[in-house]
Amino acid sequence: MYGFEAMTFNIHGGYLEAIVRGHRSGLLTAADYNNLCQCETLDDIKMHLSATEYGPYLQNEPSPLYTTTIVEKCTLKLVDEYNHMLTQATEPLSTFLEYIRYGHMIDNVVLIVTGTLHERDVQELLEKCHPLGMFDSIASLAVAQNMRELYRLVLVDTPLAPYFSECISSEDLDDMNIEIMRNTLYKAYLEDFYRFCQKLGGATAEIMSDLLAFEADRRAVNITINSIGTELTRDDRRKLYSNFGLLYPYGHEELAVCEDIDQVRGAMEKYPPYQSIFSKLTYGESQILDKAFYEEEVKRLCLAFEQQFHYAVFFAYMRLREQEIRNLMWISECVAQNQKSRVHDSVVFIF
Repeated sequence: MYGFEAMTFNIHGGYLEAIVRGHRSGLLTAADYNNLCQCETLDDIKMHLSATEYGPYLQNEPSPLYTTTIVEKCTLKLVDEYNHMLTQATEPLSTFLEYIRYGHMIDNVVLIVTGTLHERDVQELLEKCHPLGMFDSIASLAVAQNMRELYRLVLVDTPLAPYFSECISSEDLDDMNIEIMRNTLYKAYLEDFYRFCQKLGGATAEIMSDLLAFEADRRAVNITINSIGTELTRDDRRKLYSNFGLLYPYGHEELAVCEDIDQVRGAMEKYPPYQSIFSKLTYGESQILDKAFYEEEVKRLCLAFEQQFHYAVFFAYMRLREQEIRNLMWISECVAQNQKSRVHDSVVFIF
């Protein structure tokens, strides 16, 4: 299973693996979530979180609290932990940690470009960007009119530059083109990350292959569902699917021709790992699909901690912490809007 990793891994990676496993023990438990779901106000949520690792980040926040403040402070904790690990890391772990950021970079690029298209204030957009995906020239994205300018003026100097080769065109940016750009970038990013993990070999390659394949398959399903009823052709849809994963290549052929959610369900139920996800859906329903995918992902991420001497624990920890922040955002929104009856709808328990 491990090859010879056990002999050399701890020379450079032992300290940080211990750190990340320590951070993992600070994730909120089912008991914490049950207590949070009983809260009546955002101040109650803050009081409960003060006994967790989020305490120091929220303790100086005055009332009245807002959901955005809670999410911002919890994200700040994640960013601080990530930066600490990155500064301590040596190659190839430092490159692996950098790869984790690229997804947020792509989201930030799309957020700025979409916001500019809808004439939103750039400063306001920058505040909404994820801190892990920030880079020096991000504010300059607002001046680009098409993909070619976007690349030439800004992105050529960022780590995303290689991923842009497939989507440089002179077409003006509109909502449809931006969404295609997001998915093309993600496809190139996931394939590049997958190749990098294969090169690392050992347990890292084994576990990350499974996690990235799941991500690629989930994106393929989401692209299919979101493009039903749009002018995106079957060939265009197929081009947006990643060239790896459990669904590659035969599942992609089936998804490319799906015309409604029930056909997607029929195609996916042929694959045993996804049967349990799609069996939860009643026909014609896609709302709970996201939650079902998140629950399956969390299960796989937790399993990554069962093995030692590999880098997948860093990826798993970052994803689990991001899921925890999504949970806190949902609970806070439900409490703030007095929708306590819906509080369990989107919470994904981690442990």
